[in-house]
Amino acid sequence: MTTITTPRGTATEESVAGPSPARTRPRIRGRTVPRGVRRLLGPLLFLAAWQIASSTGLLDAQTLAGPSVVAKTGWHLVQDGTLGHHLWVSLRRALAGLVLGVLAGLVIALVSGLFRLGEDVLDGTMQILRSIPILALTPLAILWFGIGEEVKIILVALGCAFPVYINTHAAIRGVDPRFAELARTLRIGRIGLVRRVVLPGALPGFFVGLRFSVTIAWLVLVVSEQINADSGIGFLMTQAREFSQTDVIVVGLAVYAVLGLVSNGLVSVVERRALRWRPSFEGN
Repeated sequence: MTTITTPRGTATEESVAGPSPARTRPRIRGRTVPRGVRRLLGPLLFLAAWQIASSTGLLDAQTLAGPSVVAKTGWHLVQDGTLGHHLWVSLRRALAGLVLGVLAGLVIALVSGLFRLGEDVLDGTMQILRSIPILALTPLAILWFGIGEEVKIILVALGCAFPVYINTHAAIRGVDPRFAELARTLRIGRIGLVRRVVLPGALPGFFVGLRFSVTIAWLVLVVSEQINADSGIGFLMTQAREFSQTDVIVVGLAVYAVLGLVSNGLVSVVERRALRWRPSFEGN
């Protein structure tokens, strides 16, 4: 290290040159832009490219309508009440199927996860059934339940049950055994063990399954609403397909996308509140 004589005394080369680069905190330029703006950048660029391709004729309107045309069609459907009516029907079906599926998957997961006999009896059957594509069960579901509202709700419920079961069951069995040993040492009993250790430990897995279920609910609903339906977003898209109305089809797809985004956001809010005790990594 070199010593330098200055009017105020001696100083090392390091002190004159300033702090070393390792001690300075680099400025991350991305932090100056709000995160919400950065998250919107990708979709906005996609919409801009789509609109340019449509306006310049690179994208035929019969193949895919442009964003401006889709927006006008959507606004017209909102004004005349068509979109609101079909949206309410789809929401009702999706919510009913989601509630039934989540409850069924959760109950089966608890029985199978908490009791060895329950796992021996139920887990094998659930693993076999989840390997069958839900939409492949449509012909049987129509024969069993007809072509009314019941078959649509049941198909959605079947699609929602398996993600909740798989993730909740895995989370229950993944609880740290040391916590169970501690609970036994404190003599809190089996009910206390389940309530204070197992169920809180299984909550993260349950919410993972719930996220998948919410997405699957909308995916299954798209197909189920094409089964002799006279209402719903899926029916609106099917009717538009017969008349080659690509703008209406895209409006329906956009509605499904927004519904999926909003429902996933609601699950995220509930998850953050329920899991406030668990620290999480948010990235750099």
